[in-house]
Amino acid sequence: MAILLVVEDDIVTNEAICEYMESAGHTTISASDGEQGLTMAKSNPVDLVILDIMLPKMTGIEVLKKLRKDCSVPVLMLTALDDERTQAASFDEQADDYITKPFSMLLLGKRVTALLRRCGKSPELKQMQFGEVSVDFSGYTASDADGRIDITPKEIDLLKLLVEHKGMVLSRTQILDELWGYDTPIIDRTIDTYIKNLRKKLRLDCIVTVKGVGYKYEEMP
Repeated sequence: MAILLVVEDDIVTNEAICEYMESAGHTTISASDGEQGLTMAKSNPVDLVILDIMLPKMTGIEVLKKLRKDCSVPVLMLTALDDERTQAASFDEQADDYITKPFSMLLLGKRVTALLRRCGKSPELKQMQFGEVSVDFSGYTASDADGRIDITPKEIDLLKLLVEHKGMVLSRTQILDELWGYDTPIIDRTIDTYIKNLRKKLRLDCIVTVKGVGYKYEEMP
């Protein structure tokens, strides 16, 4: 996986991001001000930087500007400021992406994965074998020795989401927000039905129920 630098002066937010990214398999290092962040970005083999804009000693925009003089590492800007001027300034200094607080850790994780994939650090999940069942994520199909298995695109998306977050427990709300959007009228128990269908259709025993929390994908020995 990747080495991520988290530059965020709010200790709680910094630790939460690092904990989440590490649970996804990444290695993290962190800084709490702009000067420290710039030094660490230049002195460590970093694959991606998560950079807050409102930082002590040196703003995130200033850090990005100095970083871009001799470094092309992907940078995702993180800030509570949600205005066009700030966003434009970030992209003017060649930021790769931008997310505002408050944010979903799941969404942040997806943004990080997308940026890493773009620079070749995280290859896209296209196909996978589950026992005798083969799943083609890009083609939205599944098959076994008897031929094509009847499965819906949303079921494929759900399986892919769980696999991409291997070992992490995803709540029903997180899954709904990611696959259906925040304003969906679908109730969270709908996820239970999709999980049940996946287990039955693909004969999966790798999707684990974490009672009272949600679901996670675990590779079986």
